[in-house]
Amino acid sequence: MAQELFPDKTEFIKLYRTRMPFGKYKGVRLVDLPEPYLVWFSQEGFPQGALGKMLRAVYEIKRNGLEYLFRQVEK
Repeated sequence: MAQELFPDKTEFIKLYRTRMPFGKYKGVRLVDLPEPYLVWFSQEGFPQGALGKMLRAVYEIKRNGLEYLFRQVEK
């Protein structure tokens, strides 16, 4: 599913660099958000727009054990 949301490298890098704009985790990169927080969003509903799409992608990546993909961006 995450692949459908962000099929190209530029979007994946943007996903890696984007920080949470509000709440308890304001300023934390989306990829560093705790999984329980992302699970909560998946149950309660992701925000509308680009942020919601990015949170959903991070959730799917973490849910499927693909966090190692983010380490490739760090290089």
